[in-house]
Amino acid sequence: MIYRIRPALAIIDPQNGFMSPGGSFDKLGFDITKYQAIISTVQELRQRARTLKIPVFFSQAIRERSGVDMLSKQHKILPEKRRERIKKVPLCIRNTWDSEIIDALKPCDDDLIVQKRRDSIFQDTEFELWLRALKVDTLIFSGIDTSICVESSLRDAFNRGWDVILVSNTTASLHDDFYKTTLAEVGENFSLVMTSTELLNNLEVTGDGWYLLKAGAR
Repeated sequence: MIYRIRPALAIIDPQNGFMSPGGSFDKLGFDITKYQAIISTVQELRQRARTLKIPVFFSQAIRERSGVDMLSKQHKILPEKRRERIKKVPLCIRNTWDSEIIDALKPCDDDLIVQKRRDSIFQDTEFELWLRALKVDTLIFSGIDTSICVESSLRDAFNRGWDVILVSNTTASLHDDFYKTTLAEVGENFSLVMTSTELLNNLEVTGDGWYLLKAGAR
């Protein structure tokens, strides 16, 4: 099947706090190697998107040093592991190295950065306004964590009326089971799930701001 689309690429939370040695997740003892393993494929996808003149968005998780926007300020009921993370290490505090996007994926001047305080890139941000201004109708998702912020953002996009594509080899989760479950659920209920090679080999520029995507090539 061939789809006529106006896509944008969303790269979710590729930040030092999650992906870099010495970042918050590394300090908390998480194995960040799965996150680091996708950097090269995300780089390639981002570069191809720029070559094809597809808009590129980054989400950037931000917290205030005061703690005013912490989950524990609003939620009494939180999984204990998440509550422990909040208490142990301040994560992605504004204007710190921890919150910055990793050097390997530094945004270019015409990329757009969406700062967010919750899991979804849509929650209390300007993302939806920017997408509508650019007349985007399809979102291509990559980044981390597959089963948390990527999935939350993808579901919000779908429920707001955007078509969505999940690029499987440009996203990663700390837990393999969660990663596989998200891919299965998304493919069953929400979107196309493709590798970057499948996506790029089946995407054609029409020259009028639209792109043709051949699906079902797997």
